[in-house]
Formats: sequence, structure tokens, C-alpha cells
Amino acid sequence: MPEKTHAPQTPKTATATTAAPARKRQWGAEKRTTPLPIVHPRPSDHSIAMARVAIVATVVFWVVYVVYTVIAEFLNNGTQSFQFTTEAISYVVVVTFLTFSALMYLVARHGALQRFRAHVRVPRAELDRHFADRHTSMTVLVPSYAEEPDVVATTLWSAALQEYPELRVVLLLDDPPAPSDPVVAARLDATRAIAAEIEEALAEPGARFRDALLTREVGETTELSDDDVDEVAEHFRWAVAWLDARMSQHPMTDHVDVFFVEQVLGGIRHEFDITARALDSAAADGYRLTPAHAVHLLRRLAWTFTASLTSFERKQYASLSHEANKAMNLNAYVGLMGGAYVADDTPDGMVLRPVPFGDTADLIVPDADYLLTLDADSMLLRDYCVRLVHSMEQPGNARVAVTQTPYSSYRGASTRIERLAAATTDIQHILHQGFSHHNATFWVGANAVIRKRALDDIVVVETRGGFTVKRYVQDRTVIEDTESSIDLGTHDWTLVNYPERLSYSATPPDFGALVIQRRRWANGGLLILPKYIRQIRERRARGERISPIEIMLRVNYMSSIAWASFGLVFLLAYPYDSRLLSPMVLLAALPYFIAMASDLHYAGYKRSDAFRIYGFNLILLPVNLAGVVKSIEQAITSKKIPFARTPKVRNRTTIPLLYVLAPYLIIAFSLFTLWRDLAAGNWGNAAFAAFNAVLAFAAVVSYIGVGTSLVDLAIGLTNWLYVTPRPATTRRQDAASDPRADWQTVLYHGAIHDHADEHPTPALVASATRSTGKAAA
Repeated sequence: MPEKTHAPQTPKTATATTAAPARKRQWGAEKRTTPLPIVHPRPSDHSIAMARVAIVATVVFWVVYVVYTVIAEFLNNGTQSFQFTTEAISYVVVVTFLTFSALMYLVARHGALQRFRAHVRVPRAELDRHFADRHTSMTVLVPSYAEEPDVVATTLWSAALQEYPELRVVLLLDDPPAPSDPVVAARLDATRAIAAEIEEALAEPGARFRDALLTREVGETTELSDDDVDEVAEHFRWAVAWLDARMSQHPMTDHVDVFFVEQVLGGIRHEFDITARALDSAAADGYRLTPAHAVHLLRRLAWTFTASLTSFERKQYASLSHEANKAMNLNAYVGLMGGAYVADDTPDGMVLRPVPFGDTADLIVPDADYLLTLDADSMLLRDYCVRLVHSMEQPGNARVAVTQTPYSSYRGASTRIERLAAATTDIQHILHQGFSHHNATFWVGANAVIRKRALDDIVVVETRGGFTVKRYVQDRTVIEDTESSIDLGTHDWTLVNYPERLSYSATPPDFGALVIQRRRWANGGLLILPKYIRQIRERRARGERISPIEIMLRVNYMSSIAWASFGLVFLLAYPYDSRLLSPMVLLAALPYFIAMASDLHYAGYKRSDAFRIYGFNLILLPVNLAGVVKSIEQAITSKKIPFARTPKVRNRTTIPLLYVLAPYLIIAFSLFTLWRDLAAGNWGNAAFAAFNAVLAFAAVVSYIGVGTSLVDLAIGLTNWLYVTPRPATTRRQDAASDPRADWQTVLYHGAIHDHADEHPTPALVASATRSTGKAAA
């Protein structure tokens, strides 16, 4: 029996040495740090019935409005005038589109409630039995660009501690490999070191538990003694002590660190602790553990503390795509999987050339049965991998390509805007669960388990500059996960949201970071819509029945930002005839707001946050419009929009000038509209303008800040005075001044310029003369 030990000593890693200063907490920020339960509470029959009533009420009130307000007006008084007819048509169109989006919200949440009621959590012992004779491999891919090392470290730890038979974690660094700024270089070096540090920290527990598992697996014992059971329990107690040491070492900088310690490390510790106690209680009651059960328990320990970690930088290789987006960062590595390569130095940089297995290789990239994509600001809870893969390997799920748990938000946000952005994130978690009920799942992107075979089905192969470029995840738009969802559906694959909370991701802590994120989210949906229409035709051609609800949910998901943004602009800006206003419009929207308030309360927020979200969306209106306009621009020019990553740093992100001014212009215009409608006696429009002005002003003060606005306004007005330095010349550009580089470039590329053979560069002539002289000597 192993000797009982105190808490083992664990080496310090990047999580303890590179923590950034904590962000100052705002008044009105969230104090709660405990997340919601992993398993959703079972909804009552009353909740599901009221969800159905809300759907029916929305449709009925809209029909009543159209019939008794608009159609009745035309039947009673005729067309009256061209202006009134135009206003009536446009107003009905705007109201219809906005009501349709509200209706899709209600349909999705109704589907989510049904999934939550039907879901039964798989017992832990059944997971053990499932994986007893299945040893599939998984590679976790963590794309990262300019993130803080401590943020990346917690993400990698949460992935490395996942229980799985064969787990490999790869950090895909997309930073420039040789930065000139010493601060940036130091941050990159610290990030590069994280994988090795975590692997070193896991070496001792991993070796201990693998040896214990091997000893038990090769043993021929048919019955375990009390000492054998106590030995298994002691291994769990040792793991608890190791985790206690790790938890005490981790610095508590912010609420994300609290989550990592209490939920990621603490969640594993809690499960191991209660398992050890259960084994002690079973022994006290005279229960004899079977050898097979002991092997299952030891596998939990061995698989949890065994993982291979490494990092990869595509920008170190000239043969890989350097396109600046997350999709190509993933594609570059996935395209190498299952191959061996030698690195060849060329004038353009290092080139990877495939070689047969068994030959001397500089890089070997193992293939995998499953991929797990994980954003660098996200974390996974225990059992994420085994539960999602178990679901994918059930009968009937052979064509499931992607399974994910739509991410939830970290609780305890230090700023008001982070708290409200977190609230919208948790609402989206509910809606995405409803999408799966209607077979309308979209890949969300922050985390997902992907069947590698499905990606092989949708890969697009092209050749650029003599090198093969594989695109598994399309980068035509900046919402690459949404387009990939359509590609998978076209190839007869499906996607599923697992109905538990097993993944968490950061939300933007300031308005500047939020602008970057939401502008990206608003861009691309319109471009993907034609591809979905083609998918519908292909699926129907092969005899597949497509639900109208699925089509409506998908169309709304891809297009609602566009029509809601333009519709809201019309309602804010145009003084519609008061005869078109009716209480029925408000009644049609009322179920949506009541349902949202109920969902916010369910997710641990205030019901009144529904009004805050409305004001929040008002000041984000210019951001959404900018994203939609970018989509239209891309459709016209066929030019890709640059991928803007959401900053994952603890410093505040400066707000672009347009988005500093726009919220104040919305407030000013709402006040002008209020004055104009009061003067004209248009009381309905006046009330709407006053409502918008008050909520938009409250949102600006709470989520942007007047002082912050002034600072960013000054920065935006003076930015044009500064000139960005030109980038350093490349190796090929320096060829004329470097004789060695010049002849290498010519031998590699050939004649780069026209008539280069008639006018050789002086450097090349000098190099050739020296070579001839040496030969003659």
C-alpha cells in the first residue's frame, strides 16, 4: 500500500508568475462568483405551457394589428395618399420583421425548455464502461493571438486536465514570431513556455497513476482485499492533496481566476474527494470493490493527469498560409495532421516538406479521431470530453459532426458592461439549446468537439505559390463557424448542442473590446444566406424533410441583425403617421420582453436587465450597422474583410471615434424627435422617443462613461497626426544589398523582375566575379 503523504509540492508555472494587475471593480458590477448548475433544472409544465402561450399571443396580436389597424384603415378610407400608403407598407414590413425575430426567440426558448425537461445525465459509471474498450484520440487546438500568458495558461490547464484516453493539447500561437518590442517579445516567450511548464507539472501525478493503473490491469486478482481498496482510495486522496497545492498556489487576480480555482481545479478535487470518501464508506460497510471497477477508477486518475502539450507557430513557415484570421490558424495545423515533415530553409523562410513516416523528420503531427477547438479565453469543466464524445458515439449519432456546450459567462464581472454582456451570453446559451431541438444548431466557435472525418469531407484544397493550402473551416467571412455549420449540413452532417453547462468563456470587459466583437458578429450572415438556400435545395433533392421552423430559425440567426438594425433606424428616424400606431404593436412585443425578463431571472440576473439590454442594444446600433454594411461591401467587391480579434487583455481597449460619437447622436436625435412629436401632437411617437432617449443615456453613462468618452474622443481626433512606421524590409527586398541573399533568391525564384537576365544586379555580378576569381586561383 502506498505511503500516505501530505500535499505534494508542485512547480510554479506561468499561472503563478505572469498574472496581470486586477481591473478596478465598478459600482453595480456583479458580486456573485458561483456559476449556475451544470445540469439545467427541470422546467415545470407551467413554464412550458406559458412558453407556448407567449408564441400564440405574439402571432395573434400581430395578426390583429395588421387586420384591424392597417387593412381596416385602407378599407374604410381608401389609399388616401401615396405618402401614407408608402408609410403604411414600410411600417408593416418593419414591424413584421421585428415581430418575426421576437417570435423566433420564443420558439427557440420553448425548444430549450423541452430539451432541459427531457435530458437525463449519464451516470459516471456508464461513462467508465463506455470508454473501457474505446481508446479514441483527441487533439485540443487552442488558437491564440497576443493574449496574456496567464489567460492562456488557465485555458491550457482546463484542457490538459480533461479526462480522456489519449489527449494532445496544442497551442496555436499566431503572434509574429520575432517581435521587435521587448515587452511583446517577453510576453511571447512566456506564452511559449506554458505548454512545457504544464507538462512538467503533470509528470509526477501522471507517472504515479499510470503505474498504478498498469499494475492493476496486469494483475490476475479475482477479488480485492481491504488493503487493495484502501490503496485505490489513497491514490484519490493523493490527487486531492496535489490539487489542493495547485489551488493554493494560483493567484486570485480577478473573477476568472476565482472560477479556475473553484470550478476547474475545485470541481476535479471535489469529485476525487467524494470518490475517496465513498470508497472508505463502502469498505466500512463490507462492500468489496471488483477488480474491473478498480481499473475504471484508476483510469479516471491516469487519464486526468496524462496529456501531451506543445505549441505550434504557423508564421514560422513560409509554406503555410499567413492570412490573419482564426480559421486559417486552425486550418494550417489541421492540414498537417497525420503527416511527417522536414524543414527546408529557403530565401522566403522555412518550408515544410512532407516525408514518409520512418524517415528522419523535423516535425511529426499525429492524426486524431476528434478535434476540440477551444478559444484562448475559455475553460472547460470536468467530464467535458468524455460526456460529449460519449454522446457522439451513441447509436443514431454517427453523422453528428460537431457537439458543443454553448459557452456560459464567468460570474463576478468587475465592470457593468461585462456583467450585461455576460447576461446576453447566458441568454444565448438557452437559445442555442433550443436550436438543437429544431435541428438548427450552429457551431458557436468558442468550444466544440469535432469529428475529424467530417472536416475531411468539407475540406477545400487549393495551391498557392506551389504549396497546398487546405481550408477545412472557411475564412470567407469573419464568422467562420457559422459558414462551416452550413458546409457540414450540405455534406449530410449534423450538429448538436449538449444540454449542460460545461464550458465558459470571457466576455468583453469594456465598450472598446465589445465594439470589436459585436461588429464581427454582425458581419457575414447575409453572405452565408445564399449558401444555406443552396443547402436546402440539395437536402430536398436527396429526399430529406426540412422543418419550416428549422429554416426560419436559421434565416433569422443569419439575417436578423441586418433587418433589426435597419428597422430600428426607421423607427427612430422617421415620423410615422400616428394612425399606424396601435397598442397591438406593443402587445405583440410584450411576450418577448416578459420571456427575456424570465430568462434573465432564470440565469441569475435581474428581470429589470431586460430594459438595460434594450438600451445596450441602442448604443450598439451603429456597431451592428457597420457590420452589416461591411457584409454588403464584401458582397459587392468580393474582398475579404480583415478578421478583428476580440482583445483578451486586462487593459481598456480604446473606442473608435465613430462609436464614441454615435451613441450621443442617438440620444440627441431621440430628444429632437421627442420635441418634434410633442409639437405635432404625435403622442405615441413622442413616448417612444422619450423611452429611447432615457435608456440610451443610461446605457452611455453606465457602460461607456462620460470621462471615457472624452478621452477616446480626444484620441480619435488626434490619431491622424501620427504616422505608422513602415514595416522592415523583407529578405527578398534586401537582395540587392546582400550578395548571398541575392543569388539564393534568384536560384529559388528565378527571374523575379522583367528582363532581369539583361540587367543583373551589381551584387549578383560581384558575387559571380568573386566566384570566378576563386575558381581561377
